[in-house]
Amino acid sequence: MAKEDKEAQEDELLALASIYSEDEFKRSETALGGKICVCLDLPPNFSVAIKGDCVSDEYAKSFEYIVSFLPPIILNFELPPGYPSTDPPAFTLSCKWLSPSQLALLCQRLDDLWEKYAGGVVLFAWMQFLKEGTLEYLKINSPYEIQVCEFGPQCIKNNSGISDSCSATGPAEAVIWDTRAIQDMKSVSALIECILDFNEAQQKKCFDSKWYMCNICFLEKVGSECTHFKKCEHIYCNACLKDYYTVQIQDGQVQALNCPEPKCSSVATPAQVKLLVGEEFFSRYDRLLLQSSLDLMADVVYCPRPNCRTPFILEPGAKMGICSSCKYAFCTLCKLAYHAVAYCNITQEKLLLVREEYLEADEAGKKLLEKRYGKNVIVKAVEMKSFEWVEKNSKRCPNCRVNIEKSGGCFVMFCTACKENFCWNCSVVLSRGDPHSHSCNPSLC
Repeated sequence: MAKEDKEAQEDELLALASIYSEDEFKRSETALGGKICVCLDLPPNFSVAIKGDCVSDEYAKSFEYIVSFLPPIILNFELPPGYPSTDPPAFTLSCKWLSPSQLALLCQRLDDLWEKYAGGVVLFAWMQFLKEGTLEYLKINSPYEIQVCEFGPQCIKNNSGISDSCSATGPAEAVIWDTRAIQDMKSVSALIECILDFNEAQQKKCFDSKWYMCNICFLEKVGSECTHFKKCEHIYCNACLKDYYTVQIQDGQVQALNCPEPKCSSVATPAQVKLLVGEEFFSRYDRLLLQSSLDLMADVVYCPRPNCRTPFILEPGAKMGICSSCKYAFCTLCKLAYHAVAYCNITQEKLLLVREEYLEADEAGKKLLEKRYGKNVIVKAVEMKSFEWVEKNSKRCPNCRVNIEKSGGCFVMFCTACKENFCWNCSVVLSRGDPHSHSCNPSLC
């Protein structure tokens, strides 16, 4: 190796290492070479798709997704002793979402650039072309259809208008344009998973590096210290959200862990909650969330025994529940021990609640309540409100026990049933001759 070539190679590799991060350029430890990863700058709302005729039976529909990032084009290279004076770098070009013929066209373009830069270093020019010129050179626009074929060799057309034969594992045996071009795809499902995972990881990386204003504490925080609600695009710092969610979990309001923005319906994901509040509060959140979900299921009941409370599924229409844990048999209506065909017992305190439920129910609901408690109990419950009013606003005549309402005037009351006079204050029967003499003597009341 000529001294000039050796110095030029070392200088170029050092320059690339200083310009690009390790994610973009990594020098080989065993030889003069390395790996270059090029992520393309995609236009906004760039859509990628895999059509149904290229998708295996495990996918009922075609795949289509809007991405901000696609997996990188990878250039592996080695520098021969005669580089850059006489020999070009040896390289392979691989990508998961470009077809073999598209990669072959890029390989040819890299060869052309070497001819243009003959006698000079070319790696930086290759990187610049791959990053800035690939989409235009291959005439790739949104929506972009990724060319793959799951079952056997088939001839399909790619976006550049060149026919390809491909299979689920890469180029088929029929046509290989360039041995340096590698479509690095194991299967359609693995390709889709890779595209989605890479896009999400890069979006998070970009988010973590930027600064955002928190509308709770009104301080600017770096994205790695913030939470992003993807549905509504609102951003708050983790410290404020931790306090906000911790209070709600302590109060048992696990259904209200939403975005703090007023009138916003976005809900925090369990992963976000766990990251914010820690293991202890997340365990409580997870338990309460499960319980609230079970409470909304009509066929799930809890064992009424306080020391058990095991949830289990109840058969539709069943009146007897048997706890799967403690084997306690109970009435599904009143939650007391099972009483077969007898009416459910009802306490005096519950009568008023039954009355409200009965008055608001439709015909089917009223018949169910009558069957559950008995018609006499329902009549008693419905009339209970009027009984309460009478007891509160009237007094019984001390002679005949008829309820008398006082609408005004003095304390001397006259019973229309037995014609007796009595005192409203102390319920004493008064003299018919002079009933007002009692009310005029406060010491007698």
